[in-house]
Amino acid sequence: MKKDKLKVLVVLTSHDQLGDTGEKTGFWIEEFAAPYYVLQDAGIDVTIASPKGGQPPIDPKSALPDFQTEATKRFDADKELQTKLANSIPLDHINEQDYDAVFYPGGHGPLWDLTNDKTSIALIESFWAHNKPVAAVCHAPAVFRYVKDSNGQPLVKGKKVTGFSNSEEEAVQLTDVVPFLVEDELVKLGGQYSKGEDWHSYVVKDGHLITGQNPGSSEETAKALFALLRNS
Repeated sequence: MKKDKLKVLVVLTSHDQLGDTGEKTGFWIEEFAAPYYVLQDAGIDVTIASPKGGQPPIDPKSALPDFQTEATKRFDADKELQTKLANSIPLDHINEQDYDAVFYPGGHGPLWDLTNDKTSIALIESFWAHNKPVAAVCHAPAVFRYVKDSNGQPLVKGKKVTGFSNSEEEAVQLTDVVPFLVEDELVKLGGQYSKGEDWHSYVVKDGHLITGQNPGSSEETAKALFALLRNS
């Protein structure tokens, strides 16, 4: 029997330190807000979770004027969503069976916590084992680093993927700060990595795996996820 309302889990970082630079990081507002509204406006029930629960850290740079979009402006005025975000559910309270898909927004934070988070890794493996869509944008494909498929192989091995490119990391001058480069790591894991033009929307779909390259890809990544859910 088909459920009345589709449910998508959005997983955000709890990490707020940008390496040892003394600067703050976290999740990128656009990469959360745009997908959230795409899904919500499509009538999907969205749950927000993070490793520690509570307020996930927002990358302060993502709040700068240069990076504002229609989605971020809507978020800034959306007290209800801000309250929901401030009360994100601890990841270890989440059961994959309650959701139809999972979406990971980026920002640099996930490179440090979600990539290595055993609960997150197990959760993705469970979604994958049950043929449920798994989506990630920008730096968030880093969360697949230690995720294995049912054969014990890296999840991304042999699959078409994208994610924040080396040239984009170079452009923001964080190549030597991040623990690893997303593009390099996806290639090392055996992923069939491809990318579009820097900062332009580029989304890759391979079966139930959907990845977006950068902040500009966040809305299209969510739309690809919704299309997959609608047709499943």
